[in-house]
Order: sequence, then C-alpha cells, then structure tokens
Amino acid sequence: MPLRFQDKVVLITGGASGIGLAAAKRFAAEGARVVLADYNQANLDAAVPEVRAAGAPDVLASLCNVSVETQVAATVGATLERFGRLDVVVNNAGLMQFKALEELTGDDWLRILNVDLLGAFYFTKQAFLHMKPGGSIVNVASVHAVETSPLVAPYAAAKAAMLSLTRSSSLEGKPKGIRTNVILPGAIDTPMLWDNPNVKSGVEVIDKADVGKPEDVAAIIAYLASDDAAFVQGAEVRIDGGRLDRL
Repeated sequence: MPLRFQDKVVLITGGASGIGLAAAKRFAAEGARVVLADYNQANLDAAVPEVRAAGAPDVLASLCNVSVETQVAATVGATLERFGRLDVVVNNAGLMQFKALEELTGDDWLRILNVDLLGAFYFTKQAFLHMKPGGSIVNVASVHAVETSPLVAPYAAAKAAMLSLTRSSSLEGKPKGIRTNVILPGAIDTPMLWDNPNVKSGVEVIDKADVGKPEDVAAIIAYLASDDAAFVQGAEVRIDGGRLDRL
C-alpha cells in the first residue's frame, strides 16, 4: 500500500470505533501519525494498540466531547504540541436518537445537533486556524441527509446541514489551500446500524447485499484526504452500494 500520508498528521473524531477506527487504521497503513478524538476512554484504550499495529508511527489519544468547543480546541492544541502540524481532519463523530417528532424536546434536538453538526464546525474552525495549505477535511454525513426514515428527524436534519457546512467550508477554505468534502455512507456494518430500533423492528428493512464494511468507507475517506483528490473540492460522495437508487 502506498504511503500517501507519510509525515502527515490525521485527526479523526469518533476515531475509537466503527467507521472512525477503520479510517484510523487505513491512514495508519499509509504512514500517517494518527490522533484519535473520542468521548469513550475504554474504546480509546483499546483502539490505540490497534492503530499502532496497523502501521501508525505514532498515535495520540484525546478524550474529547466534540460538542464542547473548549475540548475541541484542547484536542487540536495537544495535536500541535505533539506533532507540530495538522494535515487532515475527519469529522466522523455522530449521535443518533430514535423518537417520534411529537415526543422530541428542544433538548433532544440540541443534543444531536451539538454533536453531529457543531462538532464538525468546531473542528473545521480549528483546521482553518491551524492547517497549512494542502490540508484536507472530510465530513462524514449519511444517506439520511437526502433520504430518511421515521423517528430520526434531528439526525437527518443534522446530516443535511453537514452538506451545507461542507459547501461553505469548501468555498471559504479554497483560498487557504484547504479542501473540504463530504461522504454519505449508507448501511454500514457497525453497531449504529444493528442497534437501530427501526432495523430491529423491521420498519427499515436492510438487505444484507446492501450492507457495506467500515473499510469500504475508510478507503473513500483516505482518497478524499489524499493528494490524489487534489482537484476534488466540495464533493458529496455517496457510499451505499447503490441502495438509494432502489428506494
């Protein structure tokens, strides 16, 4: 595998499990020094040796609630102190809740939006403040941004807003030499999919042929973050095995 990220520093939110961990391992295999930002200390402790084993020359674990701007700034500060640079940010951290619209409260909405949207904004802000030209941001949205199912209104709205945030970040980042793109994963084999009450109840039927692997998503994230995608700016890349074409 080519070392496209040798000497580069890649920060991944929600990096200690699921798609985030798969991405961390992919970047590690391509030579990156990896920063795992996650709110779960136990998952971080387990993930660090896995990412090292995948090939990362160095790994920094940062306990971080992405919805708290001071914690985001502290994580980026620790990254710069340890490595002296920041080349890639993957905004992957996400939270999902299942409630009917009439049962949702303002606090429910804010809880989801603070993680799924503002968390990405906070890290994008830090990237704009500290990244040098050639930097890249990859946002992880969802097919729920364009097609959704019942009981997940705040999540779908947050992911739709992430598409807009990506467009704004692309426009404002281009003069800085920073690229921003977004991916829209479909059904991916992670706990978030199988713990989904809609899937468990049969409201949302998932054909096994439509279920991708976290590594499938990680490969696209790595491509968008790499110099191979130097002319890709503001793109929305769907990764769903063609599932939406049949819905």
